Amino acid sequence: MTYNRNTKSEAKSPLYHAYTVRDGKEGQKGFWTRIGSFFAHDDGEGGTLLLDALPLDGRIVLRAPKADE
Repeated sequence: MTYNRNTKSEAKSPLYHAYTVRDGKEGQKGFWTRIGSFFAHDDGEGGTLLLDALPLDGRIVLRAPKADE
């Protein structure tokens, strides 16, 4: 069996960022906290969600990254 050590893949950019959103007080916007990222698989059949934290209410919002992120 041979191994090719020269085939390092480039780091992928996330397809989505994962956030937990807490509702703001009356008349105020909600609080968005980034808790992870979603990376698509090369075969286009799903992906991997990497989380740094878990939301207390179980709700995770996935959003496409903006150009400056």
